[in-house]
Amino acid sequence: MNRTFPAIIILITLSLMGLFLLQVSWFQNLLEVTKTQLNNKINEAGVYVANDLGRQTHGGQVLRLSGRSLSSLGRNFPLNYFKQPTVEEKFAALEIQNKIRAAFDARSLNKVKFEFAVTNPNDDYEMFSAGYEKEFWDTIHNKRGYYVILPENTEIESIPSLEKLIIIVPNIEQQVWTSLRWIIVGAIAFMLVIIAAFYITVKSFLYQKKLSQIKSDFINNMTHEFKTPLATISLAVDALRNEKVQNNKEKSTYFSNIIKEENTRMNKHVETILQAAFIDKQRLKLKLTNLPVHTIIEQTVSNFKLQLQDRNGLIKLLLNASTDCISGDEVHFSNLLSNLVDNAIKYSTEAPQITIATHATKKHLVIRIEDNGIGMNKETTKRVFEKFFRAHTGNIHNVKGFGLGMSYVKTVIDAHKGRIKVESMLGKGTTFTVEVPLAVV
Repeated sequence: MNRTFPAIIILITLSLMGLFLLQVSWFQNLLEVTKTQLNNKINEAGVYVANDLGRQTHGGQVLRLSGRSLSSLGRNFPLNYFKQPTVEEKFAALEIQNKIRAAFDARSLNKVKFEFAVTNPNDDYEMFSAGYEKEFWDTIHNKRGYYVILPENTEIESIPSLEKLIIIVPNIEQQVWTSLRWIIVGAIAFMLVIIAAFYITVKSFLYQKKLSQIKSDFINNMTHEFKTPLATISLAVDALRNEKVQNNKEKSTYFSNIIKEENTRMNKHVETILQAAFIDKQRLKLKLTNLPVHTIIEQTVSNFKLQLQDRNGLIKLLLNASTDCISGDEVHFSNLLSNLVDNAIKYSTEAPQITIATHATKKHLVIRIEDNGIGMNKETTKRVFEKFFRAHTGNIHNVKGFGLGMSYVKTVIDAHKGRIKVESMLGKGTTFTVEVPLAVV
């Protein structure tokens, strides 16, 4: 797995990068195609409107004169008699704007904004829309102008029409982007889904790796925990087989007690493992009764007297809670306190100095267990309640255990609808604060 995991990360990363580059290339092509299509539609609409204006302006009946007839009229004959009408004379600006708008709408350009103008043969403006001048002189923003020459009437060759229809589409780039916004949103969402899948995959791999490491640690610890008492029992049995020991009652009793103690120790380990498996399979079921917590604390402390004497330790009790009655399970709550006190003793390199204090709030009983042990770093503090977790994972420690005690404590606290908090500093000791609801009187 150590070699496979980096290879998977590299392959997935390269795949994501390739997919991203393909999407960028595809989107650039789509942008160009969309812009071309938009330009073609605008040109088509402009030509259609120009043809319509030219037909309606210059499409009337005119007098047909040959060159000889025209010259026979004389030099002073007013040619403006035959002058064709202009767009300005035939249409109002609003009418032309409506024609362009209708042509745009017919080509699915409903949201495309535009400004327009009509010029005469001398390129002087006949008319223009309200915002035309502003857009025409605005060279900062991206815009595009479309020039369409109105069709001329060729019946009078000497009087041609060169009027132009000019259409300006402001911010055409922005309008193209707007038309593609849902495609952009979809592409981004698609990429985010893939990245999220990649993240979940990596997280799952790391979690599986963590579980594998935890399993390995658990097996190592369990092997050590069972191997030591079994070896001790084996030695004690061999000693009992010795005739001298059999003839000495005190020695026989001594080795028998060793076998019994080690057997009890193994039974506790088995019970711990079975208890953890039971909690895994179903929710912890409590037999709730009204518990006097101060009494349970005193009983728990008395169980550790021998251990404290061996290490010259001391437990100081400050049971100041005005009321100590909670609704709880006596067995599980006693085990909870035993685990916390046992840890406080085990993880003290010097003579254990432990303080157990209580106080009551309006609705809760607060129990504070403070020790002078080795303490924990921030990472260990965060993970201390994880199942099978132990500091210095992977090693076999002088401090024995499976890493199940604190997980069990957290489970019992949660089942009692309480809370537990840990504060610790390396070399300074650890403080556990337990808060459980008081019994309703």
